[in-house]
Amino acid sequence: MPQHTVRSFDEQLKLLKHLIVQMGGLAEEELENAITALTRRDTALAESTVGSDKRLDGLEQEVANLAIRILALRQPMASDLREIVSALKISSDLERMGDYAKNVAKRAIALNQLPPVKPAGSIPRMARLVQGIIKDTLDSYVERDAERAVDAWRRDEEVDEMYTSVFRELLTYMMEDPRNITACTHLLFIAKNIERIGDHATNIAEIVHYLVLGQQIDRARPKGDTTSFTVVTPEDAKPAGEGSG
Repeated sequence: MPQHTVRSFDEQLKLLKHLIVQMGGLAEEELENAITALTRRDTALAESTVGSDKRLDGLEQEVANLAIRILALRQPMASDLREIVSALKISSDLERMGDYAKNVAKRAIALNQLPPVKPAGSIPRMARLVQGIIKDTLDSYVERDAERAVDAWRRDEEVDEMYTSVFRELLTYMMEDPRNITACTHLLFIAKNIERIGDHATNIAEIVHYLVLGQQIDRARPKGDTTSFTVVTPEDAKPAGEGSG
């Protein structure tokens, strides 16, 4: 292959990587703004976050267009092919992360019209954990660091466990006082959206491992979400000392 053609190919691959990094930054920013809007009850920021998701959608389309063009013109093989296929998959996960962050912002707008409820404080802690996983996953992509990707991948179990805890807490608040039901329902959806963002970050970690080493992670994905089996009874919602007469 002529030298100028090789150089052109390398530049296209660098552009593809740059677009993924740009998408990752936007996804991180959307989640950060959505959580800030929730904690500060900032409707204007929430509305701005909802509108900003279009930029992420546009970048995903750019990635797809560039990847298809490279595949058609270059017919890449081996690690170059993994690079392109991985970029397509990662861009899809990042776009979905943006969608979930947008959903958080929409629910924040609804919550701002209601009195604040105590369990809302548990949500930002869960979001911070997910943000850390996103950062490490994206850094592992930039640095081509499979070990760092696996470390981030393992932490998804902690997100699941925290989600289960938040799920139980919110159910208890709803049972204690029916007036909490509307706000807590919105918070339940927000918590689930954040948990799903963590899942997509974990997907990206798996893709990075494949990109770098050419093989899948050889372990089952750790899961700590037990909400499908969680039951909260009226007794759980009673303050300590009640119902023991």
